[in-house]
Amino acid sequence: MNNTSPVDIYTTHIQTITAGRNFLLKQKSLVSWGRLAAIGTAVAAFYFLSTINLGLALVIAVLCLAGFFRLVVMAVNISKKIENLNRLIAINEQELKTVDGQYLDLPNGANYLPPLHHYANDLDIFGRASLYQYINRTASEQGGLALATWLLHPAESAAILKRQEATKEIQNQYEWRQQLQAYGHAEPVTIATQQKIKSWLQNDETFFTKSIWQVIRFIGPAIIITITALYIADKIETRWFNLSLLIFFLITSYISKKTTHTYNTLNKIASEVSTLSSSIRHIENQTFKADWLQQNQQQFTDGHSKASVSVKTLNGILSRLDIRLNPVAFIPLNILLFWDLQQMLAFEKWKKANKEKMMQWFDALGQMEAMNSIATVAFNHPEWCFPQIAEAHGIYTATHLGHPLIAKHKRVSSSFSTEGQGKIAIVTGSNMAGKSTFLRSVGLSFIMGMAGMPVCAVAVKFSWMTVMSTMRISDNLEESTSTFYAELKKLKEIIDAVNRKEKIFLLLDEILRGTNSLDRHTGSKALIQQLIKQQAVGVIATHDLELANLINEYPANVHNYHFDVQVANEELFFDYKLKEGICQSLNASILMKKIGIDL
Repeated sequence: MNNTSPVDIYTTHIQTITAGRNFLLKQKSLVSWGRLAAIGTAVAAFYFLSTINLGLALVIAVLCLAGFFRLVVMAVNISKKIENLNRLIAINEQELKTVDGQYLDLPNGANYLPPLHHYANDLDIFGRASLYQYINRTASEQGGLALATWLLHPAESAAILKRQEATKEIQNQYEWRQQLQAYGHAEPVTIATQQKIKSWLQNDETFFTKSIWQVIRFIGPAIIITITALYIADKIETRWFNLSLLIFFLITSYISKKTTHTYNTLNKIASEVSTLSSSIRHIENQTFKADWLQQNQQQFTDGHSKASVSVKTLNGILSRLDIRLNPVAFIPLNILLFWDLQQMLAFEKWKKANKEKMMQWFDALGQMEAMNSIATVAFNHPEWCFPQIAEAHGIYTATHLGHPLIAKHKRVSSSFSTEGQGKIAIVTGSNMAGKSTFLRSVGLSFIMGMAGMPVCAVAVKFSWMTVMSTMRISDNLEESTSTFYAELKKLKEIIDAVNRKEKIFLLLDEILRGTNSLDRHTGSKALIQQLIKQQAVGVIATHDLELANLINEYPANVHNYHFDVQVANEELFFDYKLKEGICQSLNASILMKKIGIDL
């Protein structure tokens, strides 16, 4: 990427797109006037020339009408282009807002938050002002689910490196990425539509698979069209023609009745299928070098046909089937052409060719949209780094690590490292000094890094480890669970994982806060000793300064850090910088005095 900032690029891009949209608006206006002129010319020609030269009047009128319909098609195409440019402008405007920290109106993914998870609630992965809300650029529900899955389930080391490679390739291809978003936002693809198609594909309907229908699809229309032609030529009496229409109406109505189940299953999804086709075509037409991108792209082709073409074909069938919503057009088409039968046979042919592939197309699109989200993060933050994956266990080192959701001008970064098993970092400090934010910064660097995206730091290197945290603990009235018992349950999960020698990184904030100070200190000390014995790795934030004295018993295992506060004229000043050693200044008494408690 050059030295041009993302803000400058988005601003310039908005100007360029706006200019293109204005040009199309002028074109659309000219086309509208052209349609009016075509109709006016046709009427005038027929009115003034019909008495002089009827043939010439008809020729001019027909040519004008042909031009009119051509201009109608042009107007529709121009309108679609304008709508696409409007979506692109909105995307760039949202990026400018997001870079400025205004992203709270975006989908927050709260529906993806599991009731129980190792870290999702503690680290603000989902919900208002969450990591998901900040990074999500998916349009389809499949994409949103894929991104959520990446954040909830860390990838293996090889997969992380492949995602990093893919991210680096497309992060600067912002026009291609934004166009993928724009196609997706035209009519976002939903999981409900995917389920409808899945249900239809799995339904082993045999009525229209019988070979007789292949004969009827041609013979039926041939007979009724012939009868109609003979009636127009006055070769058949009206009563026989009416009887024929009635018979064929009953036949086609029976066929339509058999079509209703399929129609109800696939009803109102044509617009989403159109979005799916456009998005897939956009992916198919791009040239990729990274393995992850190539493998994703290959999901849309089997070497003989493209998924976008197949999906477009399906969309065409759905659109033709929707003609039944217009009885004036549908009834004659159904009688004369056996319209529903033609569509059902087309459905069966399509199903046979694509039944085994359709679901993977939905999933592959979702994966690409998730990758698009990661690439956007990398583009918006060129100063962030891609983590290195250490081979040895128990390594975490970060240089100038910050919290990614804190605005750059407010963010304070710190460096931190721990290497080896059985290492526990104890962070002491006063209230509001930054301990919890630091723990979340460390946790988010793991989650983001293991999803394949860059992290908010100058440099990060970590071993592959699953984060387990206990930071936000709440009671559960429905389960009659107190805060203290809820925390004990969470700690038991952690202890069990440690005893199983799982590769985990612990983030514990003010453990055992729900009990008295003596039990809290005793229990916390015993827990840390057990974690060291079981070769665990992690960071513990606490107000209990006595816990920092464990360094005397375990000098090779415990490392003390702290956040402090400066006091001047009973006013508190925080620098939010992580420092080595034990905190020497606390602020609780000052804060209590400020609210009127006499100490």
